[in-house]
Amino acid sequence: MLKKSRPPSAEQLADGDRALQAAIESSRRLLHRRALYAAVASTVPVPGLDWAVDAALLSRLVPQINAHFGLTPAQIDALTPHKREQVQKAVSMVGSVLIGKLVTRELVIRASRTIGMRLTATQAAKFVPLAGQAVAAALGYATLRYLGEQHLQDCVRVVKQAQLSLPEPRA
Repeated sequence: MLKKSRPPSAEQLADGDRALQAAIESSRRLLHRRALYAAVASTVPVPGLDWAVDAALLSRLVPQINAHFGLTPAQIDALTPHKREQVQKAVSMVGSVLIGKLVTRELVIRASRTIGMRLTATQAAKFVPLAGQAVAAALGYATLRYLGEQHLQDCVRVVKQAQLSLPEPRA
């Protein structure tokens, strides 16, 4: 039987680059806080509320992560034409729909369809007293964390491929 290898983490992709490591750490702090909010929303037994909260959280989180890596639409527009072209090629190679674009809830929902089974599991679990709500909270946290990690890795790949200089960290 073949053993499946894990894809590289954001840290492994950064390959010791201190600026990338700092951007990853600050992005992860944001991601952890938002995932906790998603966990809380997942415990509320209102059908569809967790998806609405996830979409709202991601539509705010993704641009913040993009900003840490210099990948917001405004930051990309400020680059030289040659560098802008390198970034666009890297975004195409990575296949991200959330880098360098205005992030809308519809775009976030489309990107999150990869984990659609979570909706059914969370909706079913939250109606089981206590244990079900704990499962729903864990699924809510894990889902947002997974989507955020995927986006974070995409940002690192784009920065590396385009050889982009990161913006100065914000205070």
